Amino acid sequence: MDGDWFGLAASAAGGGVFGVIGTALGRVAGYFEQRQSNAFEEKRWTHELSLKRMAMELSQQEADTELSLAEQKGRWAGLSSSLSADAAIPDSYPFVNAVRALTRPTLTLLLWVITTLVFFNVEADLRARITETAVFAATAATLWWFGDRTQLSARSRRGA
Repeated sequence: MDGDWFGLAASAAGGGVFGVIGTALGRVAGYFEQRQSNAFEEKRWTHELSLKRMAMELSQQEADTELSLAEQKGRWAGLSSSLSADAAIPDSYPFVNAVRALTRPTLTLLLWVITTLVFFNVEADLRARITETAVFAATAATLWWFGDRTQLSARSRRGA
């Protein structure tokens, strides 16, 4: 019976040792499993973050495209309104119609000439003279377009 106690104690000790080793191995395996799970979650989060960034970039591009489209529509509407307003101006004397038709092209040509002169002539006194001329031209054009309108509209109302 003494041998039985010894065998029983050895079995209990052996079972305990293997139980502790099994628990330790389970913990080690759990550690590596958790580490692998964490690595997987990190990759998943990185992927989700990448998808969110791409969605935000796409949303920003869509917003930019919509803004550009709205801007283009506004430009076309402005051009259409300008052309309609120009077409609504009644005919007048042939000389007045000719001057009115040539005013914008002439002012544009003068603008380019003045710009070219300022660009290629950098002397200060010449630049000052060109600036004075540009101010004179702008004042004359402004008075031409807006100064005499009341007299013309009064004459057209009277039937003159």
